Amino acid sequence: MSVDVKETKEYKRALKHHLKTRQQSSQTDVTPFRVEEKKYKSKFPPPDLSEVLDVWALDEDLRDKAVLGPTWNAGGNSTNVTVRSFELRNSDESLKRTRRGYCVDSHPGLVIIPSYLSPAEQRDLIRSGLENQARAPNETNLDTHYLIPREGIWNVYVANRHITESDSCPKIIPRAQVQLGSGFRASAVFEPPDPSTASKRALIENAPGEVALANPSTSPLPLPPPSSSLSPVTPHQLLPKLRWANIGRSYHWGSKAYDLSKELAPFPEDVKGFCTKVVKEVPWDDVWISEGSEDHRVPDEEWGMEGPAWNSWPETYEPDAGIVNFYQTKDTLMGHVDRSEVSSTTPLVSISLGNASIFLIGGVTRDTKPLPIILRSGDVVIMSGPRCRRAFHGVPRILEGTLPPHLSTTEDENGWDPFAEYMANTRVNINVRQVFPRGYDLSQLQNSTS
Repeated sequence: MSVDVKETKEYKRALKHHLKTRQQSSQTDVTPFRVEEKKYKSKFPPPDLSEVLDVWALDEDLRDKAVLGPTWNAGGNSTNVTVRSFELRNSDESLKRTRRGYCVDSHPGLVIIPSYLSPAEQRDLIRSGLENQARAPNETNLDTHYLIPREGIWNVYVANRHITESDSCPKIIPRAQVQLGSGFRASAVFEPPDPSTASKRALIENAPGEVALANPSTSPLPLPPPSSSLSPVTPHQLLPKLRWANIGRSYHWGSKAYDLSKELAPFPEDVKGFCTKVVKEVPWDDVWISEGSEDHRVPDEEWGMEGPAWNSWPETYEPDAGIVNFYQTKDTLMGHVDRSEVSSTTPLVSISLGNASIFLIGGVTRDTKPLPIILRSGDVVIMSGPRCRRAFHGVPRILEGTLPPHLSTTEDENGWDPFAEYMANTRVNINVRQVFPRGYDLSQLQNSTS
């Protein structure tokens, strides 16, 4: 006897919650960006992807592979936006297809390149992100609250993965339970706890990079205080809480500024190689000179005193900072603007790995309705130019169950099994930017304010 899903308690409970949420939203002053965030974040009803831009469906070599699994239908591209395609320079003949990029006239400077990375390259970057980037000297979100071994949470997890009994597995100790001055980040300065804001989630509106760096700090920026309510945990229990790792220049999340007092960590060569390569391969003439209609053209004065600089990016682009984000399927990234870099128009390169996601990009305020875009594993997004780099953007939804087969298989002699298990519910995003223009005299700036 079949059961009508709509008659189950679970369905009725979800429907009641959905109707209540809709009623509350209609009674409050919600920005268009926030409305779209809520729509795609919704678990019930699941979001309709028919109005999501899906460049895989536009690409004649990829549209047959645009299936997102049994749960999701690929975007219908009913977005009413003008999308232009271009061929990348130096296309890899081994791919046996023409690699194309896409730009959207309503968002000048936005470039989407589907399936830029091969399956092998995607695996290599995932492996490198977990093994090499989420460890000292790079900082992760876990370091504030736990005394993470220098080899990093992933390597500790893999080393103890065979231990099935929790009592037999080594424990990772909360930082608040150990003596100050111990382990990695031993010399870190922590902010005193503020009881009045302990349970609040504050949104920080930081000054643009050129303003914030007009008075650079020579002292380490304080970190949030470690939680005093945590208990020792196993690496297996802690790994799903890994959210980000800084690479290159140290980014201070509390103030949304770069901590210039810290020594510059070596930037990973594999990430730098991919990002500089893709910037060189984009025909920027096609992106900027052929900018759609007059309504979306960017006046020269918006670029700053030096004017448009896109024609020099293939030679001058030099990433020196980035963040490796580790999303679990329930995670989201609220709409925000990246404005901490002095190089405020140079390309910000974003690499997607693992499960697919919905990416929203709007305008310079939250009052602009954002464009939703599907991003799959291996896709690259470039945000460039004065408007796109200052546009609000976010990730309201990870599309669960969309891990591609080349990342989910465990039949691999190179020890891919633990990575396949972890990536089943994960999206990794490598987000890379150039903080300072090439040749920028940072020492002179610091000396002038010391």
